[in-house]
Amino acid sequence: MVREGKIAGRCVLIAGEPSTGKTAIAVGMAQALGLETPFTSMSGSEIYSLEMSKTEALSQALRKSIGVRIKEETEIIEGEVVEIQIDRPTSGTGQKVGKVTLKTTEMETNYDLGNKIIECFMNAKIQAGDIITIDKASGKVNKLGRSFTRARDYDATGIQTRFVQCPEGELQKRKEVVHTVTLHEIDVINNRTHGFLALFSGDTGEIKQEVREQINNKVAEWREEGKAEINPGVLFIDEAHMLDVECFSYLNRALESDMAPVVIMATNRGITRIRGTDYKSPHGIPIDLLDRMIIIRTIPYSEKEFKEILKIRCEEEDCQMSTDGLTVLTRIATETSLRYAIQLITTANLLAKRRRATEVTIEDVKKVYTLFLDESRSSRILKEYQDEYLYSDAGSTKGTPMDVGDN
Repeated sequence: MVREGKIAGRCVLIAGEPSTGKTAIAVGMAQALGLETPFTSMSGSEIYSLEMSKTEALSQALRKSIGVRIKEETEIIEGEVVEIQIDRPTSGTGQKVGKVTLKTTEMETNYDLGNKIIECFMNAKIQAGDIITIDKASGKVNKLGRSFTRARDYDATGIQTRFVQCPEGELQKRKEVVHTVTLHEIDVINNRTHGFLALFSGDTGEIKQEVREQINNKVAEWREEGKAEINPGVLFIDEAHMLDVECFSYLNRALESDMAPVVIMATNRGITRIRGTDYKSPHGIPIDLLDRMIIIRTIPYSEKEFKEILKIRCEEEDCQMSTDGLTVLTRIATETSLRYAIQLITTANLLAKRRRATEVTIEDVKKVYTLFLDESRSSRILKEYQDEYLYSDAGSTKGTPMDVGDN
């Protein structure tokens, strides 16, 4: 549905207990959608640490999640290099002079090379027998591979060398090129106070609303002319309950816009207070925004699923886990948490390496389980030895005399 752009401007809430795979779903979506669909991930608490207003931070995140596919036709020269001559001045300084002969299956032509193209040729290490394309507008030289007719030459060709057929038809061709940029990138480039260099430094600052309106109008014109397509992406906000009522109000309005991405939020809170107010609501999100949402509930994993997840994790970490070790680890995950069990994989693997073993055994898992505490055992120890810790609520006060009885 996201790929087809059917739910652009909608909001999805992934709600469930901790360690039920909410963030994993979002990461999986980002991988599945690929590079063409913009995917922006942020945490709800991020907006409080940025040097800009909260609504500006959200606005930039929303516009980072909307892609624009811009189509343009360019003229290119594509052919096989028959001969290349580059004359350098004897003094070492001055203009270089060059000529190149390109051919297709039907024609052959000589071209004089300018200084800029000569530099491109030298950087790309173009030589006779290569098949290249030259963009006439930008002068960019792209090496496609070696010609099949040169496959028998006794030159040093590596395994990565691609052999391609000699191009057919004319040397000069028109080619449609598609660029995908986000609305935020267009905003930054047109924001004159910073310009495109702000994209690299990350210091974009606040962008004026007038600039954004002009860009929206221009993109709308391109859409009508068929030069551009809007590609609504995904904005993922983790720990959504950390946003305050002002942010929720802004998002409510932003989702009604024509150009809005799919907003996916994740939270592990139940009925809690909306930040910035004294009112309580489900997940700490206002009721009017909850009405717009498709709510997905994540449920805890079963023991079989725990085992499968831990098995995959062991493979990813190149950890050879014994069958008994995996069974014990699964039991630990069901009794404590999946995150704790995953951390034991790394530590148990280090323990096995230390004794020069190839496989992690049940003894390694038991050893690290005794060395590193989980949340429930840590709480139990705190309660048991609370008098020995500072500032314990349940402990004895400083002025109370010590009990020195038989116990």
